[in-house]
Order: sequence, then C-alpha cells, then structure tokens
Amino acid sequence: MEKLAAKNATKIIDLLTERLAFERSGVKLYDTLLGRLRASEDPTLKALLGDVKEHREEEKEHEEWLEEQIRGLGGDAHAPTERSVLVQAESEGVERVMRRDESILHDFHALLTAELADNAGWDLLVQIADEFGDSQAKKEFKKRLHEEEKHLLFVRQTLLELTKRDVSVLPPSAPPD
Repeated sequence: MEKLAAKNATKIIDLLTERLAFERSGVKLYDTLLGRLRASEDPTLKALLGDVKEHREEEKEHEEWLEEQIRGLGGDAHAPTERSVLVQAESEGVERVMRRDESILHDFHALLTAELADNAGWDLLVQIADEFGDSQAKKEFKKRLHEEEKHLLFVRQTLLELTKRDVSVLPPSAPPD
C-alpha cells in the first residue's frame, strides 16, 4: 500500500475511506436483512440466513481491513473525506429503502444496487493499484473484489428466484358478480 500511497497519500486515503464508508453501510444493510430473515416464518427465506451472515461477516472484515490500512498510511478512519461524504449520501438512499419497506424482496433489490456499486468500487482500487505498480495492494484489493463478486452473484440469483416466486403467485380471484 505504501507504493500506491507514495504517489499521493491524501488521495489514496480518500479512496480507501470511500470504500470504508461503503463497507460500513453494507454491514448495516446486511444486519437489517438478517433481522428480517430471522423473523420470517418462510423456510425458503430462512434457508438464506447462512449465506447472508457469511456475506455480512466479509463486509465487516473489509471494513476492519480498510480501517487498518488507513491508519497505516497515517489517516483517520473516522474522519470524513471528499469521497466518503459522497458515498455516505449515495448509501443513504439504499438504507432508506430498507428502513421504510419491510419486504424482503425489496431488500434484495436494494442490496443489488449496493453490491453493484461495491463491486465497481473494489474494481477501481484494483485498477489503480495495477496502474501504479503496487502488486501487493492489487492482490489485497482483488481478494476483496472476488468476495464482493460472490455477494453480487448471490444477491442477483436470490432476487431472481424471489421475483419468479412473486410473479408466479396468482392474484386473488375477484368475487363473482
């Protein structure tokens, strides 16, 4: 990470703090979803708990790793930066959807938005590390990108299955005239 930060430590800390803000939001989103899945009596939804918990734990690990990297570069993991403020504002929309709407189907839709952005953010870090020749940072970013890709595939597949199930439910019959 030092090789990458040697170019412009302030901007690298800003990029890492952006990811950190997003990972913190991701943990909250997964916590909300876990609570709803635990409260559900639907066995299909209960079956998702293991994967959702695993993804939440990976998001938490990403958060903690980023905090460590930021501190290692002399930054403050809790100080707002230009990019972290931007990401917090973007994340608030997804968080608001999950707060106001208790539909697990809608939760997965909102989570898809978050995971798409999360994947793009880690991919950006991989490309920046590659561009500036920091192979160690690239390796670490790629590891987390691969985990995020698993999250994205899971969320996409789950959303597809829940949507198919939702569409296949026939509306109640209208009472006869």
